[in-house]
Amino acid sequence: MSLETIISSALTRPDDENPALVLMGGGARTAYQAGVLHALASMLSLAGTRGFPFRILVGTSAGALNASFLASRSSEGLQAFAELASFWSGLRSSQVYRLKVPAWIRSSRIAAALFLSQQVRAQQSLLDSTPLVDTLHRAISLERIERALQDCTLRALAVTGSSYTSGVHWTFCQMARQKPSDLWSRPGRRAEFQPITIEHLMASAAIPFLFPATPLWVDGHREFFGDGSMRQSSPLSPALHLGASKVLVIGVGQPERAGLVNPADASISGQPTLGAIAGHAMASVFQDTLQADVEQAQRVSRTVRQMPREIAAIMPYRPVDVLAMAPSQSLDALAQAHAGELPPGIHNALAGLGALGAKGSPGGAALASYLLFEPGFVKALMALGEQDAYARKDELLAFFNEGPARI
Repeated sequence: MSLETIISSALTRPDDENPALVLMGGGARTAYQAGVLHALASMLSLAGTRGFPFRILVGTSAGALNASFLASRSSEGLQAFAELASFWSGLRSSQVYRLKVPAWIRSSRIAAALFLSQQVRAQQSLLDSTPLVDTLHRAISLERIERALQDCTLRALAVTGSSYTSGVHWTFCQMARQKPSDLWSRPGRRAEFQPITIEHLMASAAIPFLFPATPLWVDGHREFFGDGSMRQSSPLSPALHLGASKVLVIGVGQPERAGLVNPADASISGQPTLGAIAGHAMASVFQDTLQADVEQAQRVSRTVRQMPREIAAIMPYRPVDVLAMAPSQSLDALAQAHAGELPPGIHNALAGLGALGAKGSPGGAALASYLLFEPGFVKALMALGEQDAYARKDELLAFFNEGPARI
């Protein structure tokens, strides 16, 4: 997050309040977001709020799916969050991806690696994500998103993706009232007005190596896109550029992860297993930039507030309040506890790669946590999200009802 971003966003910011919700990526782990938001809806309802509390929705990867789902239900007010929770509660891995592997694959890590590498070469990804296309078409009404924008329930919906073709990180913005000043172009980061489609969502959620790349049209030509979490150096930037006055961001990383080379999760040679390495790489893709971006935004806003009133009045920007939520407990440990719910093919493949973790070593199950779209794990994540939200109830209510909490 640069000072230039905050200044340029403030120059185009309207006078009215524009609370923004930023949802980060993380595969199945993003069920946690549904839990946080379900609890938030209950708090706001008791406080007398009925309408949808956000005007700007920004999503990355599976967070983009949640953001778009909410956009399509935003005219229903707080009920949108209950429907998101219901959607997650009914989800199964078979509605997201397919993979057929023989049962014997779990007996040898070398055999597992060879078989899966052949799968990747044959279809350019490990998993077939066709089921997710059908699921999104049934769950998300694109027409209702446009209506919510036209009737001013929402100001903007934005979805991010990373281009394998050019290396540029793109944010696709759907707005009812488009202005050139709402777009931006920075080194490695660009924005473009496009109605959000299922293809945009599939592109944003295409976890590298696991899901296939998706083609999209930008600048009049076709490029292939993968997960928006890749190369995402400034996750809060789209919300600020789109006029956010304050931002609630929900990530699904965790403050501490188990050591990479835990003896229990190492191969005979002492090296980390492929599964442990993949889990570590996923954690880096989906989390590392968020904390730094939030801290920088808070630091800049705190500096602005400390300026003398006379100077602050003539400055071309205002502070932006950021409230960040993230799991308080290890999602790796939750995934390991529920790994038995995985479809047999995926379970065998992950076991063969050493990606289910040894007993007492949940860090080895990190990769599984992105693929566990099953009821036990989803409900555990949502329960944790609700628990974390209620633990910060005063902050959340202050964020919406009593003015932003100062940082």
